[in-house]
Amino acid sequence: MTVMEQRGAYRPTPPPAWQPRTDPAPLLPDALPYRVLGTEAAAQADPGLLRRLYAELVRGRRYNTQATALTKQGRLAVYPSSTGQEACEVAAALVLEDRDWLFPSYRDTLAAVARGLDPVQALTLLRGDWHTGYDPREYRIAPLCTPLATQLPHAVGLAHAARLKGDDVVALAMVGDGGTSEGDFHEALNFAAVWQAPVVFLVQNNGFAISVPLAKQTAAPSLAHKAVGYGMPGRLVDGNDAAAVHEVLSEAVRRARAGGGPTLVEAVTYRIDAHTNADDATRYRVDSEVETWRAHDPIALLEHELTERGLLDEDAVRAAREDAETMAADLRERMNQDPVLDPMDLFAHVYAEPTPQLREQEAQLRAELAAEAHGSAGEHGPEGAGR
Repeated sequence: MTVMEQRGAYRPTPPPAWQPRTDPAPLLPDALPYRVLGTEAAAQADPGLLRRLYAELVRGRRYNTQATALTKQGRLAVYPSSTGQEACEVAAALVLEDRDWLFPSYRDTLAAVARGLDPVQALTLLRGDWHTGYDPREYRIAPLCTPLATQLPHAVGLAHAARLKGDDVVALAMVGDGGTSEGDFHEALNFAAVWQAPVVFLVQNNGFAISVPLAKQTAAPSLAHKAVGYGMPGRLVDGNDAAAVHEVLSEAVRRARAGGGPTLVEAVTYRIDAHTNADDATRYRVDSEVETWRAHDPIALLEHELTERGLLDEDAVRAAREDAETMAADLRERMNQDPVLDPMDLFAHVYAEPTPQLREQEAQLRAELAAEAHGSAGEHGPEGAGR
């Protein structure tokens, strides 16, 4: 006698007629990345917006080169450059209202600066000083996140809580293509779609997760296609086309604010510089590939469009570059000043109410510093003192 022949055994019945919960067609991304510059759509773009995007791109490029130089001078421990990705960074900052929140990754210092954060404060964490370097609540910018994709569930939680409270707030979370392989990415998108949270996910697909190419990360047609599995729209955009990225993100933010739920945007771009100043990119990619992407530079694309339409002349180009140089000079001067550090800051802003262990450690360090100060005073006192 088989198990299924036994008395009281479970016998499956035919399932009911199956219907998809969501029509997948409207969620699917376009076959090719959406573009504006160099197309008929460019004529509809706001000239004022294009000029602002251009000025921010020039400023952002100079910020990247200056920050990279600071690592070589020993003023920064590490810097993950976003050169080549400035269109994504700037667009992400400009589409948000003051009340909205930006959740950046470690490479998105430029987005934070474009949103209004002090350029020096944006680098504070990367120079090994203080906790975050700025007050997240003041700027509505979450701490620059070094662990991959952990900022995504945080963005969903904030956006969901804001909606429950009736606050008109949208969260925009940035992540690289490597971050889409993390479990946090799955959890964030799943919760966001189920809760219909007002959050926008911007994936900057720059080709590599450090040295791992996208082909070894996923077999999906595009990263934007992953959105369909969670029940949200996926958009594919040319990440070096600042006007296109701004338009796609603006639509996603409007949709989220109106109660339409989350959107996953994949911006196809390229990381011109190495992963960080500690990385040797020549070990995993060839120079010809980099040069091909240099020909699709976001600044050159926008400058060409503006010049062709008579919206940008030599004076305006010079003014944008001079403004960027002024910013870089100020950044350089202030970063060359040694910060005044208080060792007791190690214990500040860790917990709202310090734990017993933390208070014990704080007291121990305070005693050690006092003993050290007393010893130094003895050594430098009257002749013979301390000998």
